[in-house]
Amino acid sequence: MARRLPSLHGLRAFEAAARQLSFTRAAEELNVTQSAVSHQIRALEEQMGVALFRRVPQGLLLTEAGQLLLPAVRDAFDRLAVGVERVREHEASGTLTVSVSPYFAGRWLMPRIGRFRALHPGIELRISANPLYVDFTRETDIDLAVRHGLGTWDGLHAVRFLDDQVFPVCSPALRPPLETPEDLRHHALLNDEMHHYWDAWLAGAGLTGLAPSAGLRLTDIGLAIQCAIAGQGVAMARASLIEEELAAGTLIRPFALSIPADFGIYAVCPEAMADRPKIAAFRDWLIAEGRNDQPVLS
Repeated sequence: MARRLPSLHGLRAFEAAARQLSFTRAAEELNVTQSAVSHQIRALEEQMGVALFRRVPQGLLLTEAGQLLLPAVRDAFDRLAVGVERVREHEASGTLTVSVSPYFAGRWLMPRIGRFRALHPGIELRISANPLYVDFTRETDIDLAVRHGLGTWDGLHAVRFLDDQVFPVCSPALRPPLETPEDLRHHALLNDEMHHYWDAWLAGAGLTGLAPSAGLRLTDIGLAIQCAIAGQGVAMARASLIEEELAAGTLIRPFALSIPADFGIYAVCPEAMADRPKIAAFRDWLIAEGRNDQPVLS
């Protein structure tokens, strides 16, 4: 059954005026004019068919009807305030679910995530590792996703937080060894299906007549890296994802030439959710990490 309630603006003006016993002080509290408060209360009295105040030389007094109404209105506004605060606390803290590819999560995000948790201890972080792009219309439990691409996703708010360079990598045990780019002709050029950087790199190196191996198709950059570690060929690697292997010496970078990746790494969420506090907190942290942690290639 529909509730028959008078104007919320009128009830709000009534509660403030009844508490202050002054239209002037109520107007100051509500940041409106005294005439606006007077008009809202008069309209409320007309809707209810009763007088709620009576004027006396000392100011205002509540009528019997006003005295009956005030506790109910005050309680209702107190409950509303509690509910609104709970929503604000939930949006600023609570669980934040982030979708990210397993390889990027393991290589870049996880080594840094402790810094976010230290900055935002009230946010419970849930990482959903998924190689596929999340569909926000179906997977409504996902708050934000990390995507690798051009940033052109309809209906989504996308902020680029990390740029990348790409270059060939291989096992130090690869034979014959790579001494000049021409030596690539003796090896399989590994490429994941989503990204095609070999053509641009080979052009930059001045090599013609070479192409990624057609005999081995890989669906993920992580697979290409593992194949390179195993000595199965030479992979194109993104600098942001290869630091661990280069530092450990399981992979080497045989040539100095690198090229900028056309794809960047983005924090993505539905437009309507972009300003939610916990989402904004994580996105701002990603931007700061990306700014401080761009790969150094020398």
